[in-house]
Amino acid sequence: MSKLLNPLIQRFAERTPIPVMARAIMERCLQAQSLDEWFAQASEGQYTRELLFSTVFELISQVVFRHQPSLHAAYQGTVEQIGVSVTSVYNKINGLAPGVSAGLVRHAATQGTALIEAMKASSAPLLPGYRVKILDGNKLGGCERRLAETRESTAAPLPGQSLVVLDPVLGLITDLFPCTDAYTQERALLGAVIDTVKAGELWIADRNFCTVGFLQALTDRGAAGLIREHEQVPFVPLEPMHECGRIRTGRVGEQTVEIPATTTRPALRLRRIRLHLDQPTRQGETRVYLLTTVPAAAASARRIARLYAQRWRIETAFQQLTVDLRCEINTLGYPQAALFGFASAVVAFNVMAVVRAALRAVHGGATIEQDISSYYLAIDIAKMAESLATILDPQDWAVFQDVSIPLLAAWLLDTARHVQLRKYRKHPRGPKKPKPKRPHDPQQPHVSTARLLAKRKAKSAP
Repeated sequence: MSKLLNPLIQRFAERTPIPVMARAIMERCLQAQSLDEWFAQASEGQYTRELLFSTVFELISQVVFRHQPSLHAAYQGTVEQIGVSVTSVYNKINGLAPGVSAGLVRHAATQGTALIEAMKASSAPLLPGYRVKILDGNKLGGCERRLAETRESTAAPLPGQSLVVLDPVLGLITDLFPCTDAYTQERALLGAVIDTVKAGELWIADRNFCTVGFLQALTDRGAAGLIREHEQVPFVPLEPMHECGRIRTGRVGEQTVEIPATTTRPALRLRRIRLHLDQPTRQGETRVYLLTTVPAAAASARRIARLYAQRWRIETAFQQLTVDLRCEINTLGYPQAALFGFASAVVAFNVMAVVRAALRAVHGGATIEQDISSYYLAIDIAKMAESLATILDPQDWAVFQDVSIPLLAAWLLDTARHVQLRKYRKHPRGPKKPKPKRPHDPQQPHVSTARLLAKRKAKSAP
C-alpha cells in the first residue's frame, strides 16, 4: 500500500498519522462519486442540478470537524470550485429530507463496520450471545433567530431531535432516527426503531423508552431488552423481591413480574432487578429498577445491573459530538438543515471511531479506552487539515478511493504503529473541592495580581 502513495502522504502518515488516517477513511468510505450515487437512490426525488450532494457534505464536514467556524466560512474557501452562490448552498441543505440524514449515518456506519471487522478491532462483547445496542435521545440546542418566525419571542427555537443507536462493541453510532419537531415525545419515534431490531440483539435504554409495546416488539423479533422501569408500566409481581448480593455501587435484588395479557397481545413475563444505591443519584434517587427479558441462564441479576451501567457510553458519545466535534451548528435555523449537520457530525464521530479501533488493535484496548482522549485526537485532525489541503492535491488522495477494505485495514494498522500516544493522553482531575465563599467589597472591585503575588512571595520567604 505504501508504494502506491505520494511520498508526501507517506511522510505525513509517519509524522502525523492520526489526521492522515482520518482523511484516508473519509476518502474510502465517503468518496464523492459513491456519495452522489447513494444520494440519487436515497433522496426521495430531490434533484441535484449544479450542486452535488458530495459538495454539500464536504462543506458541512469542515464545520463539524472544526476545520472552519461556519458553513459560510467553508463556502468562502472553496467558492471558485463550487461555482454556485452561497444561497444555493443553504437552499440545498435546508431542503434535505430527514431520511437523507438517517441514511447517511447508516451508510457511513456500514463502511466503518467493514473496516473495524477487517482490522479485527472490535471490543469484547458486553454479554456473550447478544449483540448489544444502546438507545437514547438527543435534542438539538436552541439555534440563532435567523428565521423571521423566531424573532418575535425570547424562547429558544429548537430545530429538532433524534434517537441515536450506539453499538458499544464497534464504538460506532449505527442508526439515527431524526425528527424535525423538537416537542414530539421520544416514544413516538420507537416505531422506526423497532423496524431495525434483529434477533439476538440486546437493547439497553433509559426509562423514557420503557413501554409495553417496545418490550413486546423486542420479544416478538427474537431480541431482548434491558430498560429502566417507568412507573406507568403495569405489571403484577409473581414473587417477592429477594436479595442477590452486591456490586460496586450497591445491593442488588430480583423478582419475577408479568405484564397481563390483553385482547391484542399475550402476557409478557419479565425479570425486575432492583439496585439499592450506596449513594443517591443527582435526582436524589436511591433505588433503580430495571426490567429485562434476558433469561437468568444468560446473565445473573448482578451482571444485569452492571450491564445497565454501560449505558453511560452513549452519553460519552454525545459529549464527544458536542465538545470534540460540532454537532450543533446554531446558524442553521431550518430543522432539516440542523438535523443534517447533526448527522454529519455523527459520521465524523464514526470516522474517529475507526481511527480509535485501529489504535486499539495495535496498542491494546485497555490503553486506548482508559488513557487516550478523543478531544486531543480531534484537535490534531482539525489543526492539520489546512496543511494537508495546502501541500497535497485532491488527486493525491484518490488512491484510497479504490483500495480494497482488507488492504486499507492493513495500512491503517501499520500507520497506527507510528502514533505517539503520549500526545493524546487524558489528564483526569481529582474530585472537586468545595470552594469557600469569597468576600465581596464594593469599595474594591479589582486588585493588582502582581501585588497579590508579591504578598505570597513575602509570606514564603524565610
